[in-house]
Amino acid sequence: MAYLDEAGHKLVSDAVAEAEMQTSGEIVTVLADRSDGYTDIALLWAAGAAFTAMSLFAALPQPFLDLWDGLIGGWSHEWTTGELASMTIALGLIAFAATWAAQLWEPVKWLLVPGPIRTARVHAMAQRQFKVGAEGRTHGRTGVLIYLSMSEHRAEIVADRPIAEKVDAEVWGEAMGDMLGHIAAGRIAKGLAVGVRDVGFVLAQHFPRAEDDENELPDRLIEV
Repeated sequence: MAYLDEAGHKLVSDAVAEAEMQTSGEIVTVLADRSDGYTDIALLWAAGAAFTAMSLFAALPQPFLDLWDGLIGGWSHEWTTGELASMTIALGLIAFAATWAAQLWEPVKWLLVPGPIRTARVHAMAQRQFKVGAEGRTHGRTGVLIYLSMSEHRAEIVADRPIAEKVDAEVWGEAMGDMLGHIAAGRIAKGLAVGVRDVGFVLAQHFPRAEDDENELPDRLIEV
């Protein structure tokens, strides 16, 4: 899905162009809907629910059997081993299907994805985007990626090694804080533009623009 209109894209692209007027660094911006599908997490929850349902039945079968007897008219029933095994499997399948179906609703899905996993997946995707779009693609290895993943509510700033060796992670944290403050308030384009401005300011201190500097990477916002 698209988060920004043409005006929003232009605001971010103009911010990149302006920031790069003061530095030999190259800034790439990527806006993503999400960094992963988390199918494996949904599968784990569904499998866990199935195992729990079967375990409860194995440990406390009588309430389930009484419920079933009530549904078929209240007559007691002598359950065979095969019938009990079939009911155990059926309960597991029902629990699996119900849990999987519940996670098709986005609010439930994201509620069940632990925060550390979201952070790790966003970090991994930011690294991949950086390798594809910025790493080692400038003359002085001065590329920086600003990556924003909306569904996870996470952002990353990834830089080429020469930049990382000179700029502490805390400095990027300050830029991140300025950016996310606007984004949390719904001002996505403004937040990205502010992040670009702050990153450009940091780059200008360590990698000032040379007279023969060329724009080596596109200024436009990449929305995926």
